[in-house]
Amino acid sequence: MTHKPPAAPAPGDGYVSLRGVSKTFDDVQAVVDLDLDITSGEFFSMLGPSGSGKTTVLRMIAGFETVSAGTIAIDGDDVTSLAPFDRTVNTVFQDYALFPHMTIQENVEYGLRARKVPKPDRAAQAGEAIDRVKLSQVADRLPHQLSGGQRQRIALARALVLRPKVLLLDEPLGALDKQLREEMQVELKSIQREAGITFIFVTHDQEEAMRMSDRIAVFNQGRIEQLGTPHEVYEQPATAFVAGFLGVSNLISGDGAHGLVGRSDLVNIRPERITLHPAGAKAEAEENATEGIILETAYTGSNTIYIVETSNKVRLITTTLNQELPGQGERFGTGDKVVAKWRQNHVATIPN
Repeated sequence: MTHKPPAAPAPGDGYVSLRGVSKTFDDVQAVVDLDLDITSGEFFSMLGPSGSGKTTVLRMIAGFETVSAGTIAIDGDDVTSLAPFDRTVNTVFQDYALFPHMTIQENVEYGLRARKVPKPDRAAQAGEAIDRVKLSQVADRLPHQLSGGQRQRIALARALVLRPKVLLLDEPLGALDKQLREEMQVELKSIQREAGITFIFVTHDQEEAMRMSDRIAVFNQGRIEQLGTPHEVYEQPATAFVAGFLGVSNLISGDGAHGLVGRSDLVNIRPERITLHPAGAKAEAEENATEGIILETAYTGSNTIYIVETSNKVRLITTTLNQELPGQGERFGTGDKVVAKWRQNHVATIPN
């Protein structure tokens, strides 16, 4: 069954709603006059480089940072001035923050014990949360006896057992190796869908955000450069920054763009949209084509990356999926003359 992402909220109608939110540290404005609405049950990612403001926004929603201006509401309630423990949110950090001397069961029960939930009830609720992340078999172990991925899931269980309206995740997968990180991305999305809780996820990894999110806010210098679905921000970037931050881009303007696509606007052609053909190949209907020469090649396993210098001295990065068996299919080497082609509707004009 295909997961249908929640509809984007109307302005001012978000389950989590920020209005005119700013944050200043001394003379540095980390977040600038931010309006943002996140709907109930949404997996929402805040994506951007270090220093872009995304983590500061998360910390203001959590209550760990005070706002310099503006308001924050959750489920219609103004929480701007509330302490973190008075907000219906919970936060999962990159370092997991598990108590090393407590068993996994005790770690997950801890928040319930602080809320004075009776012992039989908290044991049952913690057991259900541990079962949800599929780790019932390690409930009596200590954190150091678990792998990084298992500790991350226990940190999630400890947050989920408190049944927050919103779960905030601050780069929770950043300490994991690539394979485990990718496995946890799948698990995290599955847990979010099953729990039905609003997840607000901070990351600087664009592939991670694209893989898991219903919508993405791309941050830059304390502002949101673009807000949309993964498809929208990747295929229709609103700015050159967004185009360059989400994946590899061929950003071209002026005479170079005019020679390749017939107009001088700033345009973007994704490397995977460009196909390479032997010299002399002709453009089909609805295609652009240009002659060029291969400057560099890089074999990465699943793909081969080529850098092509076109006849009008524009350098294009192209990515070819290695679908054929070794020794089969078309391969090009440094110095080969080629024709690069792409469909005209794969050229995205950058408005800003």
